[in-house]
Amino acid sequence: MSAYRLSPPNNELLASLPPELAAELQSRLEPVDLGAGTVLHEAGGVLRHVYFPTTAVVSLVSTLQDGACAEVAVVGREGLAGIGAFMGGGQALSDAVVLRPGLAWRMRARDIAELAHERPPLMRQLLGYTRALFAHMAQTSACHCHHGLYPQLCRWLLQHLDRQADDELKITQERIAGLLGVRREGVTAAALQLQRQSLIRYSRGRIQVLDRRGLEQQCCECYRAIERAYEQLRSELAAQADAPAARDRAAPRRRESAVPCADEEAR
Repeated sequence: MSAYRLSPPNNELLASLPPELAAELQSRLEPVDLGAGTVLHEAGGVLRHVYFPTTAVVSLVSTLQDGACAEVAVVGREGLAGIGAFMGGGQALSDAVVLRPGLAWRMRARDIAELAHERPPLMRQLLGYTRALFAHMAQTSACHCHHGLYPQLCRWLLQHLDRQADDELKITQERIAGLLGVRREGVTAAALQLQRQSLIRYSRGRIQVLDRRGLEQQCCECYRAIERAYEQLRSELAAQADAPAARDRAAPRRRESAVPCADEEAR
C-alpha cells in the first residue's frame, strides 16, 4: 500500500472530511490502479465496491438492450463512483467504465454504507455530492435532446479535460461517438471544425486542446450549468470543513478560578 499512499488524499470528497473521520475512512480504503476500459460496475448489479478517483476518470454510461449507449455523467477526483451503495438497495444506477487510466481509492460498499449511516457528517457530504451528480445527469440528458453535436462535443471535451492534469485526451472519435450516442461521421465533422479554428489538434486516438477559452465560448449553456453544481458543492464542503474551527474560535475561553495570594489571605 505504501507505494500508492496519497497524503493527503488527492480526491476532493475525501480531502474535505474532518480529520478524525478521514482517518477512520483511511483504514478501510485500498489504493487501486485502474486500466482504461475496466468496468467497475454494471447497471442493476450489486455494488461490491465504491471508487474515489484521484487520477483516473470514470464514465457513467446508460446502456440499452440493443447495445447503444450514452454517457450520462463523468466522475473524477471531485467525487466517487457507486453512489447506490449508501442510498439504499446497494445496486448500481448505471454502468461505470474507466475512460482514463489512473489511480483511485477503493472501499467495500458495505463499509461506506455502514459509515454513512453511523456518521452524519459523512452522509451529508455524500448526499451533497449526489445532488451535484444528479444535476450533472439531468443537464446532460437535456443537452443530448436539445443541443447540436458541435456544442455537445465542446462540453464533453471540457468536462473530461477538467478531470485530468494535462491537456491531451487519449480517445478515438468512434469511442466519443458511442458516449454521445451519435454517428462517428458526425464527431469527425465536428472535430475537423474545431481543428480548423485552432481550438484542438487531433491525431489518431489523441485530442489536444489548444485553446480552452475558445472551446468554452463554443459550448452550450450546459457546461456552465453543470460546473455551477460542482462549484456549489465545493463551497458547501469548504464551509463544513471550516465549521469546527469557527466554533472553536467563537467558543469563550474557560477562565481559571482565582486563587488568592498569600498576602491577601493574611489580610
